[in-house]
Amino acid sequence: MSSILHTYWSRVKQFSPNARLFLISVILTGVALGVYRLLFNFFVLSLNMDETVVGQLQSVNSTSALLLAVPMGYLADLLGRKNSLITGGLVVCFTVAGMVLWPTKWMLFTMNIINGAGQSLSAVTMSPFLIENSGEQERTYLFSLSAGTQMTASFVGNSVGGNMPSWVAARQGVMATSASAYSGALLVVAAAGLIGSIPLFWMKMPKLNKTERAFFAPFSYAAKQPVFLGKLIFPMLVTSIGAGLLMPFMNVFFRVVFHQPDPVIGNLLAWGSLAMALGLLAAPPIADRFGKIKLVVLSQALSIPFLALLGYAPWFWMSGFAYYVRIALMNMSSPVYQTFVMEHVELEARATVASLVSMASNFGWAFSPSISGWIQVKYGFGPVYAGVILLYSISTFLYWIYFWKTGPARQRKSPRADLETNQTIE
Repeated sequence: MSSILHTYWSRVKQFSPNARLFLISVILTGVALGVYRLLFNFFVLSLNMDETVVGQLQSVNSTSALLLAVPMGYLADLLGRKNSLITGGLVVCFTVAGMVLWPTKWMLFTMNIINGAGQSLSAVTMSPFLIENSGEQERTYLFSLSAGTQMTASFVGNSVGGNMPSWVAARQGVMATSASAYSGALLVVAAAGLIGSIPLFWMKMPKLNKTERAFFAPFSYAAKQPVFLGKLIFPMLVTSIGAGLLMPFMNVFFRVVFHQPDPVIGNLLAWGSLAMALGLLAAPPIADRFGKIKLVVLSQALSIPFLALLGYAPWFWMSGFAYYVRIALMNMSSPVYQTFVMEHVELEARATVASLVSMASNFGWAFSPSISGWIQVKYGFGPVYAGVILLYSISTFLYWIYFWKTGPARQRKSPRADLETNQTIE
């Protein structure tokens, strides 16, 4: 253990100033996102809308992110990594405020479309930013620590968020489950998100040469490596379809099935975020020892039995325990696999390949929530869990057959070498 901690600390000390500023921003915005993800569904339900509308809003948001991913990849190259991260974060904050200030149905849908664009811009920028601001030794640690830090911040956000409507309600003299209470809480979220963008302004970014922004470069890469690119993306696509069926509704699941109040659900999701963070932080040394793909396959395969227990447990405590274990196992491989993808992609194609990865991740979320909301209204959560278990099993098998059984061929030289050859400092 002491050796692992020493290695971890030595890798963290290698982080660049830009990476450290990014992590500070992740902490601040992660708290805000934790509150938002907990309360937004309840906010919509408090407006006398049902789970079908909640699912439709999730679908619209993800559809926007899906359809705009490739354009956002080009915009990220045009604006640069720093400006893209700032712009994406600010767009998300202003759309949250817009939904609160004008809580009509058409405004909710409009703001979710714009919100999806902001999320897409941030998402397609993050992976190229992290790989371009890290060396080969600390890269996996930076990806995992970034995700783990966000989850830890979400732990704080969920803990606070479960009680925030009660605090707002006490000041306003209204019920804690009223639209007014949820609105006040979400306005605080928007303000916190704005504060979280401040550290990004201090970053000093490398300047990419024009050849690295060539319009046809991503298409050239896809033409050279169509099969390999498809293998990189397709398992994520299958996973996203399953995730979109369930993950937007976890708070609704615990309320409807186990009749738990908001503070209990908030604490449960908060500790779930902490469990995920621990899994993410444990991933880099495990990946160093066993390999990135083995970590991806084994962690996702082990999570599936706990997914079944989560959905079909007869008691709340058992379902909650399964939730913690499943979320830690299933998500610990995500930043490791993102690192794997970026390491196998040529420098000039990174932003657009990141766009394709974002599209794959958002594809299921664009369509699955609407389907899931309808299924829940008609049949409950049982069929939803059955579908998710099947899809996660398929995606795990695809990772195994594509990359573990056959082994991926190294497609290009070190990204670090490309970075040092092709970048100048502004």
